[in-house]
Amino acid sequence: MTTLSQDATRPAEAAEQTTPEPVLAVRDVHIHDRAGDREIVHGVSFDLTPGKVVGIVGESGSGKTLTCRAALGILPEHFEISAGSVTVDGTDIATLTPRQWTRLRGSTVSAVFQDPASYLNPSLRVGAQIAEVLRVKTGLKRREARRRALELLEAVRLHDPELVYGQYTFELSGGMLQRVLIAAAIAAGPRVLIADEATTALDVTVQAEILDLLADLRESTGLALVVVSHDLAVVAQLCDEVLVMRQGEVVEQGPTRAVLDAPRHAYTRLLVDEHESYGLDRFLAAKTSEDPEATKALKALKALKAVKEEAA
Repeated sequence: MTTLSQDATRPAEAAEQTTPEPVLAVRDVHIHDRAGDREIVHGVSFDLTPGKVVGIVGESGSGKTLTCRAALGILPEHFEISAGSVTVDGTDIATLTPRQWTRLRGSTVSAVFQDPASYLNPSLRVGAQIAEVLRVKTGLKRREARRRALELLEAVRLHDPELVYGQYTFELSGGMLQRVLIAAAIAAGPRVLIADEATTALDVTVQAEILDLLADLRESTGLALVVVSHDLAVVAQLCDEVLVMRQGEVVEQGPTRAVLDAPRHAYTRLLVDEHESYGLDRFLAAKTSEDPEATKALKALKALKAVKEEAA
């Protein structure tokens, strides 16, 4: 082989070596409902590499949450993956025992859901619940777990972590509870975080703050994210790739900017048109003169419009 041909192969070889392996690979996944004897999800595929964000959008009942639950190994009892595969950090989840799943959840793949109060124990102080995750998942002793829990509460931008640590769920707002749940979800240093409608129940200002927090975690830790939402502004602001789902099927998929700027499928175009008809960005623009915090919400709601302006 000549020197020229050897040199010519090096860039390709280097590219192969530097291409990160997916931390989550969903390949042609079909989900079957045994109770109704029907297929609910029809062949979803995507790869998630470190530091990347994949968004899944669609109406209620489109299969978004079932797809995420399949990746977490927590499908409802009568649902099953009937075809395809899910690989987490190189391991096919079909090969995992319940004990292996227990070790994997939280430490490799974790999740944040829509209603944080449903996933936190109201009879225990929230800080103690984060500390318990640390003790179980990382083996920290009680004092060290408390110190680390306080660091996590500060990392998710909660003011006065000492005070929040000792509070119960009923003493915290929805946005604060969502931050506590994110702190618990990242406590053991997972590589993948699935945020399933994590900002849906929050007002637009708090929603924007949570999105900024997730973006910071992605940049500072290399955390890979799956963001499930019905709001295209959320996807436009945060996601590298988007899947548009309807009735269990991916009708459009690709880089976020390409999909939102030039949607090919009629359903995607409908979602874009509906979002642009809300007019909330104009409402918030008027509010910013009175409330500086509204600018954060405006940032999220105008993200979709910015995609089109930059493309032009």
